[in-house]
Amino acid sequence: QVQLQESGGGSVQSGGSLRLSCAASGYTYSSYCMGWFRQAPGKKREGVAFIDNDGERRVADSVKGRFTVSLDNTKNIMYLQMNSLKPEDTAMYYCAADQPAPSYYTCRNSDPPYWGQGTQVTVSS
Repeated sequence: QVQLQESGGGSVQSGGSLRLSCAASGYTYSSYCMGWFRQAPGKKREGVAFIDNDGERRVADSVKGRFTVSLDNTKNIMYLQMNSLKPEDTAMYYCAADQPAPSYYTCRNSDPPYWGQGTQVTVSS
């Protein structure tokens, strides 16, 4: 059973930065994908960034140029570096994973089976 634990959320002012972490454990396959999703009250869940164990990655157009996703394979920790934060980035951020997965497309194009509890990000203007 894959387990995921997010950390690093908080409150910042517009233009600030935060780094989220997602620690994963329990992988039983060498190929996997991970992703960051967010959901604001009253809005649909949005896929923000995706990465696979080979380091291939993609971020959503809404955060391109501001957010960067990375993966430390040795520690099984995924990061989301968020810069130039805007009030519209305010949401609960969740990490998710799937295995086995040939690429990040698996997490991007289908509903991953493993989810963390979420971490709140609040950006004030």
